[in-house]
Amino acid sequence: MSQTDDLEGLRGLINEPLSRRGFVMTALMSGFTVATAHAQAGQAIQTPADGLVAGEVKIKVADGDMPAYRAMPQGGGPFPIVLVVEEIFGVHEYIKDTCRRLAKLGYVAIAPELYARQGDISKVTDVQQILRDFIAKTPDSQVMSDLDAAAKWAVADSKGDPKRLGITGFCRGGRAVWLYAAHNPDVKAAVAWYGPLAGQTTPIQPKTAADVAGDIKVPVLGLYGGADPGIPVAAVEAQRDKAKAAGKTVEIVIFPQAGHAFHADYRPSYNKQAAEDGWQRMLAWFKTYGVA
Repeated sequence: MSQTDDLEGLRGLINEPLSRRGFVMTALMSGFTVATAHAQAGQAIQTPADGLVAGEVKIKVADGDMPAYRAMPQGGGPFPIVLVVEEIFGVHEYIKDTCRRLAKLGYVAIAPELYARQGDISKVTDVQQILRDFIAKTPDSQVMSDLDAAAKWAVADSKGDPKRLGITGFCRGGRAVWLYAAHNPDVKAAVAWYGPLAGQTTPIQPKTAADVAGDIKVPVLGLYGGADPGIPVAAVEAQRDKAKAAGKTVEIVIFPQAGHAFHADYRPSYNKQAAEDGWQRMLAWFKTYGVA
């Protein structure tokens, strides 16, 4: 294979020049997303910010200032870093609270708003519109670059320890975790929560998570629901087998009674037992592989 062919195969995951579109959404939404039907905000976990430095920040990238949410302990440092990758619904209160939970445990947790260039996702109520106008139009190379920028910002501006970098993400964010594990060898450990493995590829999203299973550079823990209608157990097991056949460090945990989005405590899909078990497994994974 020539070098040109090799680069073409990585197209969309390498750092290509970014467009100069700029950021349409310049501030994070408040509260919970309006796009999820039957959202149950009243049941959601609420983690107070006392003892933390927590709130919205701006991360400078090539085409502007990317809004993000950051939570970290007060004082001290350097702290281990966890990149928190959103679902398709934006960095809303559920994602912010997840950052605060991690900060309470001693991490600096950062959730960048990866879809801010496409519009104001806080005002969109139609899930299909989000998929069409936000998700499908966001290049994977841009997501990788934005996550790189968030990690660097954590070191420069949030007392983050570059030698203790982890990443976790939910749903579409779980897919990004698999891609980032193949992109950034500086990550110590990655945890993907029910990240889609298959799907349609496009010129700006040229590889699925399944495509990169044999290319991951860091240990990956995958947390999946056995009752998830969109991600068959057979596909999850195939992901594990492909990665292990390539000599990669990967562990897959399937919660038989859990469906999709079982960690999303603001939705009817929430499965408390699976969510809490998965959370503890995530923390143990970070500790085992040097993030904690």
